[in-house]
Amino acid sequence: QVQLVESGGGLVQAGDSLRLSCAASGRTFSSYTMGWFRQAPGKEREFVVAQYWDGESTRYADSVKGRFTISRDNAKNTMYLQMNSLKPEDTAVYYCTAKRGYYSDQVGSWNYWGQGTQVTVSS
Repeated sequence: QVQLVESGGGLVQAGDSLRLSCAASGRTFSSYTMGWFRQAPGKEREFVVAQYWDGESTRYADSVKGRFTISRDNAKNTMYLQMNSLKPEDTAVYYCTAKRGYYSDQVGSWNYWGQGTQVTVSS
């Protein structure tokens, strides 16, 4: 079992930066592929980024490529999402997620989810 707790969301202006954190419980954090999804009001939850357990392979959604950066500190059981050059369309609840095996951009493929943290970007 893995429990995930996000933090770091907030209200910012367009062009600002935010860093989200995801603290994971469990001693096998380093063996999980970790990811972030987001869900805007009235929309389906969508894939943002995922990073394999080795921290070497990463996949980004085209909409955030070049602006968002995922990282992880296995010693601290924590994953981060650095978000730069934020846009109003980045406004959403951001969810931390974990799974065994390879990454997927499908919500149903992920095994564990956090409660989410709200990110609001004003224009």
